[in-house]
Amino acid sequence: MKKALALLGLATASTVFAVDAPITGTVASKCVIVTDTAGVYGNPTPSVLSTAAVDGGVEPVVRYDVISADFYKAVISTPDSFSSSPALSDVVNWTGSVSVAEVTDPLMSAYDTNKRTFNNVTEFDLTVAGTVWFKVSSQADYGATKAFPGGNYVSVVNAECIAL
Repeated sequence: MKKALALLGLATASTVFAVDAPITGTVASKCVIVTDTAGVYGNPTPSVLSTAAVDGGVEPVVRYDVISADFYKAVISTPDSFSSSPALSDVVNWTGSVSVAEVTDPLMSAYDTNKRTFNNVTEFDLTVAGTVWFKVSSQADYGATKAFPGGNYVSVVNAECIAL
């Protein structure tokens, strides 16, 4: 009996028990994007759709609330296609731009000066904490001398906050 207990003691003494203890965490973005104003296309001529106020349109406005400066960049893409429209038989030529509309800190006024634009994408380094509103212009020109067919036209402004 003593030998059996001794062997059992040796067997359990050499057994190793291990436990994995997980560590979890949740990160809340310190950059929040909100659509403040939805855009509307005006139709000043049969071949043009435009968000310009003079053309009867409304420029969309996107708000960025930045809690931590120097950690994010705003990347805003102007439309280069319709996400929904009647069937079109010709090419649509797109133009658009993004600019600062309003800021909560005067230092943010440098965002327009320091922005980077390529194709239909504009990037802004968010170097100041606070809120900045970006307005987006979009114009679609249809063919050389064609009129847009009647119907509903929808395009999308893509606004992202990219962690650096």
